[in-house]
Amino acid sequence: MTPRTFTRAALAGVAAAALLGSTACGSGFDDSADDTTQSSGPASLQILIGSSGDAETKAVKDAAAAWAGTSGNTATVTPAQDLTQQLGQALAGGTPPDVFYVDAARFADYASVGALEPYGDKVSNPDDFYESLRTAFTYDGKLYCAPKDFSTLALQINTDLWAKAGLTDADVPTTWDQLTAVSQKIKAKGQVALALGDTRDRIGAFMVQNGGWLMSRDGKQPTADTPENLQALQYVKSLLSNGYAKFPKQLDAGWSGEAFGKGKAVMTIEGNWIKGALQNDFPNVKYKVVPLPAGPKGQGTLSFTQCWGVAAKSKYKEQAIRFVEAMTAGEQQIGFAKAFGVMPSRQSVSGQYTIAFPADKPFIDGVEYAQGPVNAPKMDSVLRDLEAGLQGLATGDPKTILAGFDKNAKAALGG
Repeated sequence: MTPRTFTRAALAGVAAAALLGSTACGSGFDDSADDTTQSSGPASLQILIGSSGDAETKAVKDAAAAWAGTSGNTATVTPAQDLTQQLGQALAGGTPPDVFYVDAARFADYASVGALEPYGDKVSNPDDFYESLRTAFTYDGKLYCAPKDFSTLALQINTDLWAKAGLTDADVPTTWDQLTAVSQKIKAKGQVALALGDTRDRIGAFMVQNGGWLMSRDGKQPTADTPENLQALQYVKSLLSNGYAKFPKQLDAGWSGEAFGKGKAVMTIEGNWIKGALQNDFPNVKYKVVPLPAGPKGQGTLSFTQCWGVAAKSKYKEQAIRFVEAMTAGEQQIGFAKAFGVMPSRQSVSGQYTIAFPADKPFIDGVEYAQGPVNAPKMDSVLRDLEAGLQGLATGDPKTILAGFDKNAKAALGG
């Protein structure tokens, strides 16, 4: 799970459009493939993953080989060059892999056209998956697929720069007011307080902290243009206009983690993927991770997750579900966590994870008050427009940005 996994700067919407278009023309996924389903005997599963690198690819291939060896099946794991594009083309072409990663931000596009097998209730103890993760993969009241793992946002503090600004552990901000206060002190010392990503995947956390979000829980109605969201964006705008927070491009960085690693900001808001990035690129940076400051309505963060999708047209649905069962078993999830840094989606192994990775406790604790991505189909262009508005937030009108999202989202959803 690299930093790029959870930015939306390069959404590959063409493949999704092709998928949705093919169903509109009558060649969708509602035509059941049950008559070709092989529920017993050896299966030859094709698994397509969006790998973060060699460590993840090796870990998944090893786990798949172990499952195949004990089950009598075969399982071929292929890391995609561009998961969204390759998966969209395979689904639209009627030749999908049996099992594949599905990002929460893409899930509704696939579920809405019948491309996914809704198998969520067939996996052992589905309630063991965190509620916010189950919600991310629920469509029309059905849990479609098992959450693979997850990440959340937290606050990173450069401890050397923090001390240089005359701050101590007692100054770690736990509220918006405290965040403003320490930012003032940091600015007075000639430093930038906060490197903040200019996307909904970072700024949206402030909406959640004030009791708001962009969409209703069921993904049916846009809910951006509310007093709660307006107050949240006004607060973020105040951080930007006062020079307390700056976007990465203002700090000559590609993303906030880079700005933080270069020492251009004392704090940043990123996910647990920042750990690997700093180890690789800025190994000498000393920092600590704390929960995001709470807003007027309490704690809030964003979660990012993927599930193990099973193709509705797979010939090996039962075997595919058993494969997912093995991949989401608690001990296997801990194995993946140690291999490539993800956090397990099952609550029952959170204690094991925290013992193994105590510094990541704020990240895994955040899932209890986290909001997942927008869970509605056909939202690519709507979200791109929102991103453009947020990038101009320092001088823009928050009310206009929020009202524009609601208008565009209603049109996209046919409302």
